[in-house]
Amino acid sequence: MGEGKTLPTYFCRNCANPLALGEDLISKKFLGASGPAFMFSHAMNVVVGPKVERKLITGSYVVADVMCSKCGETLGWKYVETFDLRQRYKEGMFVIEKLKLTKKY
Repeated sequence: MGEGKTLPTYFCRNCANPLALGEDLISKKFLGASGPAFMFSHAMNVVVGPKVERKLITGSYVVADVMCSKCGETLGWKYVETFDLRQRYKEGMFVIEKLKLTKKY
């Protein structure tokens, strides 16, 4: 058996609540309100807010804000729907701002 690379677990910077697994990290090339952000295929221990239509850099989307279930910190958003077929891969994905995260191996 070969040794695999250990992937981190991502936590809320405010309260250390676990939010996402390294294996669910899709991209580190997103931009949130506070700067760089990561896209995850899944998130845990979050509360998804109401759906709203929002204009983002790559177009218009229906999104929902995502908050930590423990401390209530707004972490980023979830893509609910896109109106551009080229952006459809984002639907159901979570974007969490880097400044809101810590990671542990």
